[in-house]
Amino acid sequence: MFLVNKRISIKETHITLKTDSEKFIKLAKNTIINERINLENYILKHPEFLTSYVPISVGVDAPKIVKIMARAGENADVGPMASVAGTISQMVVENAIKYGCKNIISENGGDIALRTERNIIVGLYAGTSSLSGQIGFEIKKDKALNGYGICTSSGTVGHSVSLGNADAVVVFADESSIADAAATSIGNFATGAPDEAINKCLEKAEDIDYLDGVFVVVGEYAGKIGKIPKLVKTDKKVTLGELFELM
Repeated sequence: MFLVNKRISIKETHITLKTDSEKFIKLAKNTIINERINLENYILKHPEFLTSYVPISVGVDAPKIVKIMARAGENADVGPMASVAGTISQMVVENAIKYGCKNIISENGGDIALRTERNIIVGLYAGTSSLSGQIGFEIKKDKALNGYGICTSSGTVGHSVSLGNADAVVVFADESSIADAAATSIGNFATGAPDEAINKCLEKAEDIDYLDGVFVVVGEYAGKIGKIPKLVKTDKKVTLGELFELM
């Protein structure tokens, strides 16, 4: 299945890539470089795209990556850059599929796009919460076959901007760009006591389209809404992006 496991770092993009052939590593690098160039050139002409915390409209002549990010931001009511990591992961996977890749996982700072021919478990990383590394989500192959997104936002882990204090807001959707922007939007509502923060997050999730489900962790508490993959016990202490198991 996953014969190759590589870490690709290009500027701010740091992707852990698992795939079934070395040739897709080179393709992924080229995809990242080309899409970053397209995005950076667009930002030079439209600097508000980089800094806005609210949705931005883009023209029909905008690059594909810009259109995907703008759509994701509008769907979740956040700025387009909230979806950048998930969008790049998504484009890496989509381009690999075009060239015949059967099994690929692209994890970009907790934002995952994948396509596999078998069931797969994606582990939960939620900082210092006791749930971190102890449970995972079983993604069934009928979901994974067509490409799938699992993205995480945290107010306590990593460098991403979040206005809330959730240890993890995990969003499941067909597109990782959509999931990434939604995770940021939902995580911004994680304020107050743990139970209050979780309820606020789940209420916000109800207002966002194109999501399968959401799982929120605040300290030792967790809540969910929608249809999330089956929870399984992993009993493995892992760091962000390390846990992928085939079944």
